Amino acid sequence: MAARIEDYAMIGDMETAALVDRSGSIDWLCWPDFSSEACFASLLGTEENGYWKISPRGDSWTSTRRYRDHTLILETTFKDAGGAVRLIDFMPPRGVHSDVVRIVEGVSGTMKLRMELALRFDYGRTVPWVTATEDGVRAVAGANLAILHTSVPVHGENLKTVAEFEMRRGKRVWFTLTHGASYEADPHPINFQRAFLDTERIWRRWTARFRFKSRYRNAVERSLITLKALTFRPTGGIVAAVTTSLPEQIGGERNWDYRYCWLRDTTFTLLALANAGYYDEAEAWQDWLLRALAGSPDQVQIMYGLRGERQLEEWEADWLPGYEGSRPVRIGNAAARQMQLDIYGEMLDSFFHAQVSMHRHNENEFRVLVLLLDHLEQVWKEPDQGIWEMRGAPRHFTYSKMMAWAAFDRAVKLAERFKYEAPIERWKTIRDAIHEEICAKAYSKRKRCFTQAYGSEQLDASLLLMPVVGFLPGTDARVQATVRAIERELMPDGFVLRYNTSKVQDGLPAGEGVFLACSFWMVSSLKAVGRNRDARKLFEKLLRLRNDLGLLSEEFDVERKRLVGNFPQAFSHIALVNAAFNLDGGKKVRARSHHATRRKTTVPPKRPPSGTRT
Repeated sequence: MAARIEDYAMIGDMETAALVDRSGSIDWLCWPDFSSEACFASLLGTEENGYWKISPRGDSWTSTRRYRDHTLILETTFKDAGGAVRLIDFMPPRGVHSDVVRIVEGVSGTMKLRMELALRFDYGRTVPWVTATEDGVRAVAGANLAILHTSVPVHGENLKTVAEFEMRRGKRVWFTLTHGASYEADPHPINFQRAFLDTERIWRRWTARFRFKSRYRNAVERSLITLKALTFRPTGGIVAAVTTSLPEQIGGERNWDYRYCWLRDTTFTLLALANAGYYDEAEAWQDWLLRALAGSPDQVQIMYGLRGERQLEEWEADWLPGYEGSRPVRIGNAAARQMQLDIYGEMLDSFFHAQVSMHRHNENEFRVLVLLLDHLEQVWKEPDQGIWEMRGAPRHFTYSKMMAWAAFDRAVKLAERFKYEAPIERWKTIRDAIHEEICAKAYSKRKRCFTQAYGSEQLDASLLLMPVVGFLPGTDARVQATVRAIERELMPDGFVLRYNTSKVQDGLPAGEGVFLACSFWMVSSLKAVGRNRDARKLFEKLLRLRNDLGLLSEEFDVERKRLVGNFPQAFSHIALVNAAFNLDGGKKVRARSHHATRRKTTVPPKRPPSGTRT
């Protein structure tokens, strides 16, 4: 059985990432990029589906772990009665090929360790052809190639590559695993020492740009590092998570593939990056968005692949039993074909904030948005699947309509601010009509609050964003009543549910954890309605749900006291960052202008760091 979700750490090279558990086992890695087929998939199955483990022999040992300060370099320290060793895991920001580097250092006494490498390509289904080399092995399966180099002898055992070695204080052992194409020349070996120094330097240079005076600075920095690691460097796209099919309820079927880029994340992501002063990354995300939007406005999707791919067909890997029996294991995401009206508002809002916070002024980009608004003008009255991508019948969701309002509102503000030629008066008329309709049809006189959809009596956590997006101020009695209603009905355990799955027909069996991003939205909403003390209390309670490394998944199971859902989850970390800035944003200090530094601070470089490869 795989480890608990919170027992995993992430290492990555900003093109893909691996998950490592407390025992030193890498149980998930998609190579060569985030959405590629996994070569280690025991996270969703068993050891037969691939893993790479380095750990002490026997059972009488303990482990602690941490990230090296301001980096994504993982250090796991094993201790037993005889001594202690340190396992250092990282993935150097990529040159041509992707590498995983594992260094074992003797800390005290002596300890016997074992290394087991079981490569299984095609999501754990294909056993590669493995041959011995001078200092390791070479594994091939179709187009995939992986080469292990190591400083200790290895041998084959039950379709695995293994090594047994003893560590003492001061001794160092290293392993590097490199991905390549089987039909090309083998990648050159990596110099593990130089790779370590380069990786540490790159991450510390990046985090040195962050200035935020707050008691929450360390938590925000760790979330920003996580978001940077979830960024596909070649295109600027940010994946929602590095995993697929980690369940929203253990044993359930709400298991989705999150290794793609959602348009919905645009505003939230841009605000998180821009508020932290990371303008390069914010602009790269905007550039990715513009490329993804190319084409007819009526063909805009809610999500795309890392490079803007549109074909994300959903299928099931039926040979994988799923995380703790949670099936099916889904590859691809059929929600890409859904209509979700809120994405237009989030896109326009992101461009508005880009202009305000980064002074990104480009009328050609605005013309793309005008085409989107022309389409939205025709479809905003239609029902859709909503922000939560429900697989039931389309409905008139309040959040969808609210974000349609936001689209026209931000377009008016942009056109007026920059004197763009645009049908401003028509947009104002549509904006006001949407606002009036929402207030009339989404407000329940019986419950005296806004509800999930027109005519519904059910609540939805997305309504917490009403004051955040400026639909109504936090001082509005209806907003304050809606916040209180969500506290009563969607916070049974002190954290926020998206909606009540036992009362809302969403096309799936009921049951899921509390949604962490929604809980951080509650923090911002409480601040907006003037309940500052409650906002801070909830935020600090949420911080305690992070694992020991500061990572969050999508949801939290309050009964099992466990993280659930895909991991680590960009949406959760984005919401954490934005909530922290909402609480302490006045203490933010930017050290220097991005216009003066953006070319020399873009990290990592496109070619390999100096000295990384021999």
